[in-house]
Amino acid sequence: MYGAILGDIIGSVYEWDNIKTKDFPLLIPQSRFTDDSAMTVAVAEALLDALGKDRAARRDAVIRSMQKWGRRYPNAGYGGRFYDWLYDRHPHPYNSWGNGSAMRVSSAGWLYDTLEETLQAAEDTAIVTHNHPEGIKGAQCVAAVIFLLRNGKTKEEIRTFVTDTFGYDLSRTCDEIRPGYKFDVSCQGTVPQAVTAFLEGTGFEDVIRTAVSLGGDCDTLTCIAGGMAEAMYGVPEELKEECRKRLKPDMVKVLDRFGEYKQG
Repeated sequence: MYGAILGDIIGSVYEWDNIKTKDFPLLIPQSRFTDDSAMTVAVAEALLDALGKDRAARRDAVIRSMQKWGRRYPNAGYGGRFYDWLYDRHPHPYNSWGNGSAMRVSSAGWLYDTLEETLQAAEDTAIVTHNHPEGIKGAQCVAAVIFLLRNGKTKEEIRTFVTDTFGYDLSRTCDEIRPGYKFDVSCQGTVPQAVTAFLEGTGFEDVIRTAVSLGGDCDTLTCIAGGMAEAMYGVPEELKEECRKRLKPDMVKVLDRFGEYKQG
C-alpha cells in the first residue's frame, strides 16, 4: 500500500500541471494525499475485515468502508458521480469505466493465496461502483500484476500476462506515449500506461518518476504504477516515513494493520 499511496501523493501536485519530465523534486510541501489514497485505505480495511467471509459480505464491507472514509475526507477530490454515491443511503453501481477502480485495488494483490482469489476480490472492490467491464478489468489487472510480482514473476512474464489476459496494448514505450498523452480518467486510458511505466522503471523511485512524467491523470496513474513497483522493489524506509507524515493518524493505523497482516 505504501507504493500506491506514495504514487498518489507524489503525483498530486502534477495532476493539473503535467511536467512531462522525470527531473522534478520528489516530494514538496504541497505533496498531499487525494481520493486515491483515501480509497486505497478504505478498500484495504474492507478486505481485511472481510477475510474468511463470502463475496457478498466482502462487497458489503467495501461499500461500508468506502462510504465511511469518503465521508470522513469529503474534500479529497472525488469525481461527481462517486461523490454522490458516497452519500447515497442505498448505493448502486453506475456503470463506470473510470480509473478509480484501478487506483484503489492494490491491497487485493497482497491478501490472497491464489490468482483466482485475487481476481475475485478485485472484481468485488470494483463492481460496487465500476460495474462496466472496463472498470472491472482495470482493477483485476492491477491486483493480478501485484499478486504475480510478489510471487516472483519477471517483468517479461508480466508483460505477456497483461497483454494475453486483459488485451491491453503495451507495445508503445513511455517516450512514445509521453508527447501526446493527455488527461484521461478511463481505466483503458490509464492502466496500460501505468503498467508500461512500471515495466520501464529500474527501481521504485524510477517507476514513480517515469509514471509522473507521462502526465495525464498522473496522481492516479502513479498510484497504480507505484503499487506495482512496491511488489517488485519494495519501498525505501525514508519514503515510507515521508508517506506517513502526509497521512492522517487513522490512515496510518490501517497501513500498520495491513503491514502486520502481510508479515504474518
